[in-house]
Amino acid sequence: MSMPGEATHLADAPTPQGAAAPRPLQRPQPDDGDPALEQEVMAALRTVRDPELPVNLVDLGLIYHVMVRRDGLVYIEMTLTTPACPVATALPGQVQHLVSLVPGVSVVLVEMVWDPPWTRERMSEDARLELGLL
Repeated sequence: MSMPGEATHLADAPTPQGAAAPRPLQRPQPDDGDPALEQEVMAALRTVRDPELPVNLVDLGLIYHVMVRRDGLVYIEMTLTTPACPVATALPGQVQHLVSLVPGVSVVLVEMVWDPPWTRERMSEDARLELGLL
């Protein structure tokens, strides 16, 4: 069990071949949320950049869902461009750490999801422009 202010990462990146897959997190029940805290969480997520591309994870379309509750619990579903991504084990932890530093956040749950698969269409127009894909 996590103490307030402590981040919790329960879902891991892809498992090695032959290993049991991690159990998916059960999405926490939402409440009315905290719009101001959600803005701060999204700002923190925009500071996380893909190490191979000069674009943040939000604009790349790698953040699928963010829920911020009034009690400071933050639940994030994210993906990577491919399960074989070299940063598959590090990036979720980086997301978790940076979001846990946001004042008012008590617990951070990060879940890696692969469905639906990431495609370039998930990228923002700014990201496509930055990468020369327009």
